[in-house]
Amino acid sequence: MTLSRRISNPYLETPSNKIYGESSSCAGRALRNIFTLQASDLIKDRVYLTGICRRSCVGSELVDWLLEQCPFVKCRSTAVGVWQLLLDMGIILSVDRQLYFQDSHAFYQFSADECTYLFCEFEKEEAWKNGVKLLLQLLPLSPPRIDMCNLPDQKIEDTAETNAEILARLTSAVQRELAAVIALKARKSAIHQNEENSSQEIRGLEELKDTSDAQAGVLCKLQGRDDIGRIELVQKLARENCQFLQADRKALEKAEQVDDGGGGERAREAAGAALVLRKVWSRSPAPERRGRYVVVSGTPEKILEHLLSDLHLEAAQDKETETLLDDFLLTYTVFMTTDDLCQALLRHYCAKNHQGKEDDSDVSCRKRKVLHLVSQWTSLYKDWLHEDEHLKQFLKTIYRNVLDDVYEYPVLEKDLKEFQKILGMHRRHTVDEYSPHRKNKTFFHQFSVKENWLQQRGTMNETEEIFCRVYITEHSYVSVKAQVSTSAQEILKIVAEKIQYPEEELALVTVSFSGEKHELQPNDLAISKSLESSSRMFVYRKDLTDSLNPFSENEELQQRSVRILGINTWDLALELTNFDWSLFNAIHEQELIYFTFSRQGSAENTENLSLLLQRCNEVQLWVATEILLCSQLCKRVQLVKKFIKIAAHCKAQRNLNSFFAIVMGLNTASVSRLSQTWEKIPGKFKKLFTELESLTDPSLNHKAYRDAFKKMKSPKIPFMPLLLKDVTFIHEGNKTFLDNLVNFEKLHMIADTVRSLRHCRNNQFGNEVPSKEHHELKPYVHHLHVIDNQQALFELSHRIEPRV
Repeated sequence: MTLSRRISNPYLETPSNKIYGESSSCAGRALRNIFTLQASDLIKDRVYLTGICRRSCVGSELVDWLLEQCPFVKCRSTAVGVWQLLLDMGIILSVDRQLYFQDSHAFYQFSADECTYLFCEFEKEEAWKNGVKLLLQLLPLSPPRIDMCNLPDQKIEDTAETNAEILARLTSAVQRELAAVIALKARKSAIHQNEENSSQEIRGLEELKDTSDAQAGVLCKLQGRDDIGRIELVQKLARENCQFLQADRKALEKAEQVDDGGGGERAREAAGAALVLRKVWSRSPAPERRGRYVVVSGTPEKILEHLLSDLHLEAAQDKETETLLDDFLLTYTVFMTTDDLCQALLRHYCAKNHQGKEDDSDVSCRKRKVLHLVSQWTSLYKDWLHEDEHLKQFLKTIYRNVLDDVYEYPVLEKDLKEFQKILGMHRRHTVDEYSPHRKNKTFFHQFSVKENWLQQRGTMNETEEIFCRVYITEHSYVSVKAQVSTSAQEILKIVAEKIQYPEEELALVTVSFSGEKHELQPNDLAISKSLESSSRMFVYRKDLTDSLNPFSENEELQQRSVRILGINTWDLALELTNFDWSLFNAIHEQELIYFTFSRQGSAENTENLSLLLQRCNEVQLWVATEILLCSQLCKRVQLVKKFIKIAAHCKAQRNLNSFFAIVMGLNTASVSRLSQTWEKIPGKFKKLFTELESLTDPSLNHKAYRDAFKKMKSPKIPFMPLLLKDVTFIHEGNKTFLDNLVNFEKLHMIADTVRSLRHCRNNQFGNEVPSKEHHELKPYVHHLHVIDNQQALFELSHRIEPRV
């Protein structure tokens, strides 16, 4: 077993020359030097998880080479021991940061340190084999290779999750399935052990099989309240050969009515509607500890009913109730439509006094709880709800009901004033629907996984902003962020400035995939026509006869100037951060839910999220494009250094989205293969880039990134693809419906992940702006010029640095 985490070990904390001696270190360096000379073909740039691993070799090839060159090394295990000594000495380094050398397809790199002695006994041509023989003598003296499972006295410095913490993150359904598997294996193991013990026990088992269930050994009847998720209980019952029986449902309900306080889980059923709850205990000191129930699964109606009963109006909500309310409002579109929710809330608000069991205070309390939920709903979604027709009608209806009830229940007067504010906000949205000052917010739509119901979106608002691609060549485009109402002339002006070409000599043309061309007139709405899925928008040149001529790739390469070299790196990173923040701040939490659950093309419901994801991809392509379009080696080296500094500044400004994009852009195959360029990068920049790369290491579920991001204070911009991966992982690993009940534990985990956006946006970025000396910086960052074809990028890469 390999050890992937750092362990407190006396051997690891002592310099290698003190353990093995200085001569052994010289022998190891001599072996390294002769390998780099004789087997340079085995040292290559290799594709790794985080990108390209430069000048690395494979563990199994190192072993093969040593066996071939040194006949006195008799077996592979001995050769592995020699390379292990070099790994302990730090002469070779594991790319995976493993402590033990692996005779497999593991990657290793050589250190650059040299011998400090003026006259080294192993520096001669054939003397290196004597060094190998010296290393062989040290093998019996090397530290023992201890597996992780045999380290009772070793302290793992990285805080590891205990088994209990891991199990706590699983839903009840997964815990039950896991417990059933363990019980089955434990039962088989117990039976197998009994069969081997004595033939008498075998005969006993055969007799037990022939007896009736009523006399078949020990029977253990588990109630629904028993915590079957306890692994120890399941294993114990299996060893004792207990059988699991399904408890009688009526008896279970009767027992719960008698004693409601002792169970870990309980179910309530009535007329086909069910709600499954689990009892949890507060973290208060023992005398003040009290249990409460959290929702595990249920029907939408019962979940809403439990939520309303849990609300407290006079006192502040406890954390569990706030979480339940927030979970419900964030994820309700998964299992019910907005119209269904509106109708359910109206039923609860207008419910009559049932058989005289409620007094006036209970009725008014129920009505106030409904109004409180509506208030929280509109507060959470803000202007997302004002386009929904069902909600408009619902707000009007419930407002009239409150006006009618305020005379009978004066306590509703305060809620009426709050509701008038909500309705006033809604009316403002209706009046200012097309205000030019309206923020870039996508429309709200709801969907239901169960019914596969999606509401179609209406026409786009004129002030809505999108990214528009204007192609210069077949594979190169300028990304323009503009409103839907932007004219062709305005788009053309932006593109002309970007490519430094006279505007009057250019024309915008839509080209369909069939080759049909249509020139856009200055006052045409360019974006609405270019958004058709069957066409692209190109910029063409006009000649004296007004005929249209496309740009060629060679012309673009010759005319392009490297403007980025004259821009301050901090200002450029700051402009990237400001632009990314405007995109990130416009994302609604509901968009992540839509992105995860909607199986159909629902880009219209996740527009702000899609903009940020598209931006991340374009920044990555922008880095590669700028470097590969620079034909001069010296300027290309300056560009790589520039991008490394920009990535470091983005990290310092807590913009992890652009940080990841720039690092990935530098690690693309077409850029990382530029060996002449990378060889001229100073060691200081190489070291900085290695440190930045370590933050993108995907091992241990991106632990390096998660730890660093957690320590950053808000505001901060996360790497959105990883956040979406977390939500998708929860979605794919758990069923949304269990026995026709909503799996609310799954929705809670998803909502908990989505809520991380709030922490990132607790504060706003400062008003720091780039220096005024770069007036072209903002349009440069907002409208990136990129090549989006990987084949074209590789052709450029081989053109500026041909393969040797």
